[in-house]
Amino acid sequence: MSFEVDVARRLGDAQVALRLRSPGGLTALFGPSGVGKSSVLNMVAGLLRPDRGRIVVEGEVLFDRAAGIDLPPERRRAGYVFQDGRLFPHKRVKDNLLYGWRLADPANRWMSLEHAVDFLGIGHLLGRWPRTLSGGEAQRVAIGRALLSGPRFLLMDEPLSSLDAARREEIMGVIERIRDHLKRPILYVSHDRAEVERLASTIVDLGSGS
Repeated sequence: MSFEVDVARRLGDAQVALRLRSPGGLTALFGPSGVGKSSVLNMVAGLLRPDRGRIVVEGEVLFDRAAGIDLPPERRRAGYVFQDGRLFPHKRVKDNLLYGWRLADPANRWMSLEHAVDFLGIGHLLGRWPRTLSGGEAQRVAIGRALLSGPRFLLMDEPLSSLDAARREEIMGVIERIRDHLKRPILYVSHDRAEVERLASTIVDLGSGS
């Protein structure tokens, strides 16, 4: 199993709980805003601690409350892609990409800067500042930075939601290439049914929001 997640966490008056087992590929957490999709991603990343449960990715236990296991985020090796890209505004594109590469333990690096630039088609952007990029260009760079961090798996939180239709199609194609060619398991959050039906090998419907 690529993802084995059985967690619960109270956030204010709401209870976020999920149980899933996914064999690999792209696993989508689908549902409207307010059901805790992003909170689950943060629990898997190690940014939010579950009240109870267990998280296993690619056979490694990242969290087990009963056993006292709680790996810090940097040891979980998750590549996280956010809705808004979150590029460093004071670094040009090349330095944003290299930030991810420098974070990785040399033993864990499996993609070079040149490979990432070629794979994502962003060679013409390397000298640009983030403020000059379109939404689609910024997301390509954000994805490249995540890949260069040497991740064992990827977390993607609504990576298409702020893009127009043409850019959505462009980035969806990039995500399909990552899924099909790089073979890294992906845990993906979206509220768009057509999007997850196209991208996901496993869809977890979290139901109606509150």
